[in-house]
Amino acid sequence: MQLIGHLLLALLLTLAAASPARKPQPLLRAHLAEPSAQSAPDSLPLRIRALLADTAVTAGHRPLLCHDGRGTNAFYSRRDYAPAWSAGSQVSASGHAALALLQKVEEYGLQPNNYHVPALQALAKSIGPAGASARQRIRQARFEILLTDGLLRFALHLRRGQLRELKPSPLEKADSLFEPSAWLARALEAPEFVPELLRCQPQQREYQQLQQALARWRQRPLGRDSVRIRRAQQLALTLERWRWQAIPDSNYVLVNLPAYALEVVHGDTVLQTHRLVIGKPESPTPTLSSKLRVFTLAPEWRVPYSIATEEILPRLRDNPRYAARHNFSIYNAQGELIDPTEVDWWDVRKKRFYYTIRQNPGPGNALGSVIFRFRNPYEVYLHATYDTRDFKRPYRALGHGCMRMERPMELASYLVGADSLRATLPSEAELAAAPVPRRVTLAHPVPLHVRYATCAVVAGQLRFYADVYKQDEALRQQLFGRGVN
Repeated sequence: MQLIGHLLLALLLTLAAASPARKPQPLLRAHLAEPSAQSAPDSLPLRIRALLADTAVTAGHRPLLCHDGRGTNAFYSRRDYAPAWSAGSQVSASGHAALALLQKVEEYGLQPNNYHVPALQALAKSIGPAGASARQRIRQARFEILLTDGLLRFALHLRRGQLRELKPSPLEKADSLFEPSAWLARALEAPEFVPELLRCQPQQREYQQLQQALARWRQRPLGRDSVRIRRAQQLALTLERWRWQAIPDSNYVLVNLPAYALEVVHGDTVLQTHRLVIGKPESPTPTLSSKLRVFTLAPEWRVPYSIATEEILPRLRDNPRYAARHNFSIYNAQGELIDPTEVDWWDVRKKRFYYTIRQNPGPGNALGSVIFRFRNPYEVYLHATYDTRDFKRPYRALGHGCMRMERPMELASYLVGADSLRATLPSEAELAAAPVPRRVTLAHPVPLHVRYATCAVVAGQLRFYADVYKQDEALRQQLFGRGVN
């Protein structure tokens, strides 16, 4: 038996020696694998696919870091991983156009480092007509992926802003959210790639004019001029806000709080401009979007509880006849009209204020000749005033949160449009003489947008406004850090 065992072992060793040795199979690494002559024509798609699949970190190797790996892979998957920015062994015309666009992202208030621009510039210089070597294909594949990823992030930031990537823009609908990879694919198929890609930005006049102003501002190098750098940052952060609160309408009423101004906008034209008084910094007017559906002529003012207890109550304590002098009617908890001279107002406390105060229509009414009410969670409105002195002040953050406007009947006339009501609208003087409340419901509601923009293009001129609510600095630091004082 022992002899048979030795014979079998010798036979196995002989067969093993006669068999060809099997070489270990290398891992599929785009930076290591050499294409065979047969696969060379398809090696760039293979390289792109391999790089997108390469997520392992090993000694001396780190995979490409994509901001949107899923979107980049979806973009190439649609085209079966065929290159999008290459022509043979060189960068294609569309690739050069795309890279040139990313090199100018500062004109859109963005920063090149966020879109792989330094790496792309270095790769573009290293790609040339040297032939289809392995190293050349590797560089091309890296250029392809980084350029696509940079463009996807650029498009997303143009659409939604840098700090709110995950929050849909007002330009999007629930059933058609913005998908950068699909947008980029469509732009690449368009006759003009760059203009088509840039259509993802807000198209409203305020954003477009401000973006063009920033591009012109940056035509002269900023250098170490801290004033020009801060102004460029102010333009950039205002563009960021506009992306968060883009306006999807073409005809609308726009309030810009730092400008203390209301504009009636029709397409690219401003039809009316009105000066405003807005809320004080301690009671700021909020930004919002709503619709103007109704306004009331010669309105009654129902005094808010805070104003009644903090401003009117002290005056009633000094002189109960203050109510009659300012056309106030006061009601008790049962809704009965009372005589304010019969109340000991010194015995009334803020926490035990069981009265309702209303100011009757007519001269002296805080709401003036007309109030424009609109749905909002803040209980703020747009209204007139009989005291127009504040409109002459350069600083007009003086109110409780609502917006007071000059020449309100011009806005009322615009809102009713060609309606027969336009001919019957009274003047402010007529409303003062005969203050009878009248409610007007609009046949066609008009969008209203209240925004906070500390710079804007007005009549072709770039203007900068004071940061009345001190909102710019925190946003500046989020976007640019603390670099410039």
